[in-house]
Amino acid sequence: MKIVVIGGDGQLGSDLVSAFTANGDAVRALTHSHIEIANPASVSCLLEEIQPDVIINTAAMHHVENCEREPEKAFAVNGLGPKNLAVVAQSLNAVLMHVSTDYVFDGSKGSPYTEADNPHPLNTYGITKLAGEHFVRSNSERHFVVRTSGLYGRNPCRAKNGLNFVELMLKLGKERPEVRVVDSEVVSPTSTVELARQLVQLSRSDSYGIYHATAEGSCSWYEFAQEIFALTDAPVRLKAAESGEFPTKVPRPKYSVLENQALKARGLNICKHWRDGLRSYLEGRTHVRIGSDKYLTAPTTPNRT
Repeated sequence: MKIVVIGGDGQLGSDLVSAFTANGDAVRALTHSHIEIANPASVSCLLEEIQPDVIINTAAMHHVENCEREPEKAFAVNGLGPKNLAVVAQSLNAVLMHVSTDYVFDGSKGSPYTEADNPHPLNTYGITKLAGEHFVRSNSERHFVVRTSGLYGRNPCRAKNGLNFVELMLKLGKERPEVRVVDSEVVSPTSTVELARQLVQLSRSDSYGIYHATAEGSCSWYEFAQEIFALTDAPVRLKAAESGEFPTKVPRPKYSVLENQALKARGLNICKHWRDGLRSYLEGRTHVRIGSDKYLTAPTTPNRT
């Protein structure tokens, strides 16, 4: 199939390009220099030229604080951008796979969210991402809306200053004798490599609709950091941060665990446990100790444009 990955140089996008290429698909990676999803003319002109079978959208304005400061821009990118893609996808009879977020929920449920649960976002980012979901569902018959959570991958993430949570912990572990991490927020940390493989699997289905796709299991950020340091034998003291120690400017869900119910119901779920995803990620880094004295060499990672 002919695949277009929008945001193909990003943290998730780069692994999607690799996964679909490895699957034998013809893949075109589009970056912000190629396409502006908030501009209908930019979207229609380029995609009508390419004539893709599947359009995968990973592009978003996902810096939560910036979304609060610039809600109009956030809505243009996160809401109207997916609408523009959906309209063109429908006209081309192409499948649209749109990546969304756990932030469409408020985190008050206390048990894993399924696709049947009603969204209730707490902030502008979540509201605009939910708007994007609605636009996709309303304008494209052949669509997959895929919500995920706690992403980390080899390629830098601009919204996180180039460091995902794993890299940040490893960096702080080298610089400080003690690291403090919040224990009050629960997620399902998900490797972008594993998510990309899941999206390849899903793309072969015609069971369109909303899907949750995250690693199995859940943990707090403190427990995730604990596993990172344990697997790498890092000589650092890890402590749970006290309540209010790291105040946030924007409300966020405290419980962001998603259940891959729709994937499992259709026999499509291939997501591993988050511990397995973390181990695979660490084994792909250069000179990181996993368990005993085993050192591994990482493959070459793609450069950002």
